[in-house]
Amino acid sequence: MTSPAGLFLLDTNIVLHLVRGNDFGKSIDAAYGLRARSDRPLVSVVTVGEILSLARKFNWGSKKQERMLELVRELVVVDINNDAVLKKYGEIDHFLESNGRSVGDNDTWIAATAAATSATLLTTDKDFDPLEGTFISRIYVDPAPPKPAGSPR
Repeated sequence: MTSPAGLFLLDTNIVLHLVRGNDFGKSIDAAYGLRARSDRPLVSVVTVGEILSLARKFNWGSKKQERMLELVRELVVVDINNDAVLKKYGEIDHFLESNGRSVGDNDTWIAATAAATSATLLTTDKDFDPLEGTFISRIYVDPAPPKPAGSPR
């Protein structure tokens, strides 16, 4: 698969898989050329906070925490305290509320960061579905392992 042109913004769940270094994380990295790209992937500062919290929650050891910090250093961290992200947050939050949709605050900030940077959001989370095409460009990566041929769906 050829990775699409343009910037990627990585959702927290993608960063988690990359830190874990599991087969799924490796396949995401390879499929989208995340570490091989000349334009380093973006990550919202909100994702950095979520990852730091998850490291504590999952009681990650020092090696895994260092791997996480190394990965974050490879990414471009986008602060949410800027006019473009704040404006997009307001638009997205209003849109969701007006249409009776619910997305968690952190996901709204991540979507606002993707929208403000014109980056394609790479995620395993379908919560961004109502924003696809209206505010963000998104690539959904299915975390479920493929079913063997001939198996029931």
